[in-house]
Amino acid sequence: MKNKISVIIIAKNEEKMIEDCLKSINNWANEIVVIDSGSTDKTLDICRRYNCEIFKTSEAGFSSWRNLGKEKSSFDWIFYLDADERMTNALKKEITDTIDNAKFLAYVIPRRNFYLGKEVRFGGSYPDYVKRLFKKDKLKEWVGKLHEEPLFEGELGYLKEPMIHITHRDLSSMVDKTSNWSKIEADLLYKANHPPVVGWRILRIMFAEFWYRIVKLKGWRDGTVGWIEAIFQVFSRFITYARLWEMQNKKTK
Repeated sequence: MKNKISVIIIAKNEEKMIEDCLKSINNWANEIVVIDSGSTDKTLDICRRYNCEIFKTSEAGFSSWRNLGKEKSSFDWIFYLDADERMTNALKKEITDTIDNAKFLAYVIPRRNFYLGKEVRFGGSYPDYVKRLFKKDKLKEWVGKLHEEPLFEGELGYLKEPMIHITHRDLSSMVDKTSNWSKIEADLLYKANHPPVVGWRILRIMFAEFWYRIVKLKGWRDGTVGWIEAIFQVFSRFITYARLWEMQNKKTK
């Protein structure tokens, strides 16, 4: 490629996933920048075998990690890749062709999602566009504590080739993730002075989530995994609002 690209990976205790991620970009990326937020397993040992530039941080939140990745990257184009994502040869070729003849300064990429080992296409699972490719000097910053979003100059372009996203690998990891994220989400809602949580509101939120996933987005078409995913999303919403209720009703000692 005429233009060089830095790939930025956010990692923490990803020894089971990081190597396949790195293999998918090895000998393609001009630079691999890894932002580590406190790994205690073999993640960094694996990264060193692939000559990654590793930067450790004690800051919290995906926005700060992605911003640090931009700051530490060296080249004009940057691409964000998560440890549970993999690049395909077709996508790498499309990105190479795109940045060598760029019509836009930022691009979104579709993702093929795999839940519990099965590819899913409904319930909001595809194309699941994510903003990941940027001309570095046009990306201002990432904002948001939980669902981070990039602020950038110029219009947004769309790539056609998808990357692979191996998420929700087992129920235990799904529950752990929901437990952690629901605390953050509930705290954000609490600080935004969300109306008091009462029983009917929890039921309405749960029903709305189920209808959205199963009926509107046709999650049932993914079979048993589609039903599990939809019901789990309902559970996730329930936990978030139950935590918010707990915050709103906690007595000050």
